[in-house]
Amino acid sequence: MRSLKVHLIFILFPLVLVSLACGQDSNHPSNENRAVQSVGSSRGEVLVTNEINLDFSKHKVTFIELGADRCIPCRKMQPIMKAIAEEYAGRVQVVFYDVWKNAAPAEYYRIQLIPTQVFIDQKGKEIFRHVGLFPKEEILGMLKDKGIL
Repeated sequence: MRSLKVHLIFILFPLVLVSLACGQDSNHPSNENRAVQSVGSSRGEVLVTNEINLDFSKHKVTFIELGADRCIPCRKMQPIMKAIAEEYAGRVQVVFYDVWKNAAPAEYYRIQLIPTQVFIDQKGKEIFRHVGLFPKEEILGMLKDKGIL
């Protein structure tokens, strides 16, 4: 029984840290559709999903944003994700996971704070990770340095 409690603490503690670090705007009503919404990132849109088993082979890189639609820094990432998805459609797949609605992606990618950006190549290998607000210019610079753009 004690080992079960210890195991649960190790699973839940990172999610508590995520919640505390990000903060919520208490003046902003909860709205399930506030996150950048769409399907089919090959059309230049952000894919909002809970599906972990993605096909990485169709794009040079997959930009995964792990955040929450009620997290203030995460909301600041939304126009950046949308712009990259539109400008680099077919080359960059942009995916958003709301880890407050479904913790499975946070556990899968072993994140502790949000927003966290994870970049995956065509073979499914992680090539870069960043925690916090990631300006568009810095994302594009990193992708250029890695020979993706």
